[in-house]
Amino acid sequence: MNWKKVLLIGAVSFLPLSMMAQANILNAKKPQEIGIRTAEQKALDNDAPLRYGYVDDRDILWSKTIWETVDLDERVNFPLYYPIDTIDIGSDRRSLYDVLIKNIKNGKLEDVYVDSYFTEKRKFSDLEATLQKVDTTDYGYEQLNAGEQISEEYINKRDLTAADIEEYRIKGIWYFDKRQGELKYRLLGIAPVAPDVNFIDDESMDPGDAKVELFWVWYPSARQILHEAKVFNQRNSAQPISFDMLLNARRFNAVIYREDNVHGDRKVSDYIADNALFQLLEAKRIKEVIRDREQDMWAY
Repeated sequence: MNWKKVLLIGAVSFLPLSMMAQANILNAKKPQEIGIRTAEQKALDNDAPLRYGYVDDRDILWSKTIWETVDLDERVNFPLYYPIDTIDIGSDRRSLYDVLIKNIKNGKLEDVYVDSYFTEKRKFSDLEATLQKVDTTDYGYEQLNAGEQISEEYINKRDLTAADIEEYRIKGIWYFDKRQGELKYRLLGIAPVAPDVNFIDDESMDPGDAKVELFWVWYPSARQILHEAKVFNQRNSAQPISFDMLLNARRFNAVIYREDNVHGDRKVSDYIADNALFQLLEAKRIKEVIRDREQDMWAY
């Protein structure tokens, strides 16, 4: 056995067991045993999100905060969108929106805010008006005017689901670490964006004007939750990756729509209006400025 085979066997043996798509599927004697790991497997599994290293303020030579849009219509961003129909699929596969909402409901995800500056906190009870539309039909109003209790059949409820999410907006900071001598990125927040639930079925509304940020999540506090939620790997379903790994590795396509600036962090669309091409070129220019910053650090 040569040294290459030894390295290959060693690498495979140290793969975390929790990365398996369906744990114990080859050893299960009943369908109910699929996904249930043994005590030995749990003892060997020390899988956890990779911790961020400490960065002292004195080590940050330069930084730039940017806001980006992740369009879910792009194929490369599909892992953040699907699956949207969870009726006939296992509980181990959920979209990013379903993962966030589930953990906000059960209280595991507490750092939820109104905007990307993380100044005003929100609970799930505060978000219900944003996530659900309750409307009464004409027959319901007739009952109400007659002094009767409105029947359930005359009340229409419309909940936002994962299928309604059109994009994600993320906030992060690029910084040059002079101790490491390289340009790095740190994700700070993420927000699902969907049409306003009150106008979601109104065809007279401009789709672009109807989009709203449902809530902002402080990303560092959600890492453990997103690490436990797995993303389907199209190349190898036996080795899924986590949402945390996908987002930290920037395995998605995004377009910059805002940067920190002297004008109160104004958006690109605020100073380049009604021209999508020029807005895209401006986003590309901002990206090139950030990319060239690392090269300029080494220029003499």
